[in-house]
Amino acid sequence: MRWTIKAKPEEEKVKILEIALGVDSLIAQLLVQRGITTFEEAKLFFRPELGHLHDPFLMKDMDIAVARIENAIAAGENILVFGDYDVDGTTAVALVSSYLLTFYPNVATYIPDRYSEGYGVSYQGIDFAEDNNFSLIIALDCGVKAIEKVAYAKEKNIDFIICDHHRPGDSLPNAVAVLDPKRSDCTYPYDELCGCGVGFKLIQALGSRNGDTITDLIPYLDLVATAIGADIVPITGENRVLAYHGLKVINSNPRAGFKAIINEIKKTVLTITDVVFIIAPRINAAGRMEHGQYAVNLLTQTDPEKAKKLASEIEKFNLDRRGLDQEITQEALTQITAHNEEKGFTSVVYKDTWHKGVIGIVASRLTETYYRPTLVFTKSGDKLAASARSVKGFDVYNALEGCADYIEQFGGHKYAAGLTLLESQYADFKKQFEKVVSETIDPNLLIPEILVDTLIELKDINPKLMRIINQFAPFGPGNMSPVFMAENIKDSGYAKGVGLEEKHLKCAVSQNDYGPINAIGFNLGDKLPHITSQKPFSAVFCIDENEWKGNISLQLKLKDIRQ
Repeated sequence: MRWTIKAKPEEEKVKILEIALGVDSLIAQLLVQRGITTFEEAKLFFRPELGHLHDPFLMKDMDIAVARIENAIAAGENILVFGDYDVDGTTAVALVSSYLLTFYPNVATYIPDRYSEGYGVSYQGIDFAEDNNFSLIIALDCGVKAIEKVAYAKEKNIDFIICDHHRPGDSLPNAVAVLDPKRSDCTYPYDELCGCGVGFKLIQALGSRNGDTITDLIPYLDLVATAIGADIVPITGENRVLAYHGLKVINSNPRAGFKAIINEIKKTVLTITDVVFIIAPRINAAGRMEHGQYAVNLLTQTDPEKAKKLASEIEKFNLDRRGLDQEITQEALTQITAHNEEKGFTSVVYKDTWHKGVIGIVASRLTETYYRPTLVFTKSGDKLAASARSVKGFDVYNALEGCADYIEQFGGHKYAAGLTLLESQYADFKKQFEKVVSETIDPNLLIPEILVDTLIELKDINPKLMRIINQFAPFGPGNMSPVFMAENIKDSGYAKGVGLEEKHLKCAVSQNDYGPINAIGFNLGDKLPHITSQKPFSAVFCIDENEWKGNISLQLKLKDIRQ
């Protein structure tokens, strides 16, 4: 692990903010490191207000999209709400379809089958629209690169409105409207919305024409917050506002589908981390193991008993998914060692029988193990399909562009992408991907980095500090939970390995006669010998709250230790 301590911000800026807010210098420093230097910026950060959301009509083509939907409603047209099968896509479809259905009945949903149709807009979906007399398709979380498919729909007199957040290609599909803040000609003030976020801007625009205020749209924000967390978009700017208020909905008045999931986990208050690791995997499991429509059905269900039944079915999919991804991850790791590929710049593995629904998870697991750009391939029809994952600081999408001669189709983000290619191209692609990455990646990026906000003394860790740090939430990319470093600390003498095969480290640490403070280090069990000798060591950690039998105490959540 590389420990990188962030540069100290200008002392004058810290001092000004410290005085303006009446906080200590540590809090002021953490805020300035997040780009917050004035009282007004701090107010917006700590109290995100829905009134700070941008005017949706600032997005390119929004006025055209709204006009087309209004014309469809006036003419009694059938509208098909189409979306990807992951969390971002299914939440977006649930959001837009359920909103439209509150005032217009001729609306249906369509999620492509991961296995027979693949990612994004599909010919099969367009044929379904034609067969069932749909003349308008609203595509969510996909479509910005579907040039041929939108043209195919046009031949059938079917219009498209595309709501996407992926990077467009050199040209856009011939849709009625393309809503994508990443369009080069779009001047919308915030370009990090997820697909569901773009869908929310669409209903916000429609609502403004129907007399709805932003308050009327609050019940939909549980969907948006879930998509923001699951799609790992930055929790900054507009996303922070949406996630903040969406979490309030999840914790106070969630829709029946979320309530059915939450009731099973016995947790009173959910954070964005809980959404990512508890709610999102279950929604994703539907599309991975069976069909994404199960997720849409759960998220649009209003009857608590029916929602409970759907949640139970999806929980089974999730359990099946867990077993499968563990099995395939082990096979993939074995393949890497069998081919002596442990020391390459990339991990590229393939087996024709691997379940397409979990290769993205497996790619993430391999990245955790070898920490390098990773692709996991499986057979999909007459082609190979892959999920790509990257390491912090390296743009895997750009790397795939450097391999375009061997790829049939690809799309995605800086850190995650999907692609298809012919089996005959696999070996050449694998060589080219290794070559492109080896020539463009900074070798330092192949060593996991821990970004440390600042040094801290253990004596400065107290409930007041924790209360303020809690107000920095929701945490995520662009606003991670503060990471601290403490030097010359010692174990109290009771450190031990805990958990299965003692993979985790549990200890209590002191510094200069202050302490002990309890600490837990997940997957740090192998560090036990470094701290049992009573020699001082350094640690990087977040400050956490541990609840046990109704009592809450502070603990350090260790990220790494070294002597």
